Amino acid sequence: MNTQREKAFDRLTGYDLRAMRWLLGRPSAARIARIARQVSRLGDGPFYAVVAAMLWYLAVPGVAAFTQLLLSAFLIELPLYLLLKNLIRRSRPADAVESLSAFIRPSDRFSFPSGHTAAAFVFAVAVTAFFPVWASLVFALAIAIGLSRVLLGVHFPSDILAGAVLGSGSALLAFVLI
Repeated sequence: MNTQREKAFDRLTGYDLRAMRWLLGRPSAARIARIARQVSRLGDGPFYAVVAAMLWYLAVPGVAAFTQLLLSAFLIELPLYLLLKNLIRRSRPADAVESLSAFIRPSDRFSFPSGHTAAAFVFAVAVTAFFPVWASLVFALAIAIGLSRVLLGVHFPSDILAGAVLGSGSALLAFVLI
């Protein structure tokens, strides 16, 4: 017998599937995927290290505390991400629905939550905590990275939402703890 939680997750998956079919069924999907691939690469990880290194090189006030927050937040986010991904074990969109295909090969089998999105929101919250003038830009970037993962067909929209919550929550927890 399905539990309430399973029924809610099934309903969420239904909404996600409708959104994915609509997005990936657009005539412009392949063209948009080329742009999304470049945006998605910003969420791979090295970008965050390059930004932190640039801030150190430029001797920006607050860079040590910013780097400490960023590293602490990633130390919270990454194990939680791996735990959730392997506990929930939600199939990727292309694996869940035969009519969907991804524009890139994902790094693992499971989609919930989005690690790229979680990392982007860790970065956005950390930047905002120390350099609030950049808040709009880094949150727009985080949202773009999350959306790129959907447009590439490797994540459902709810995976992105979960990644945003995970990343933001991890950074906020790290901020309180350090």
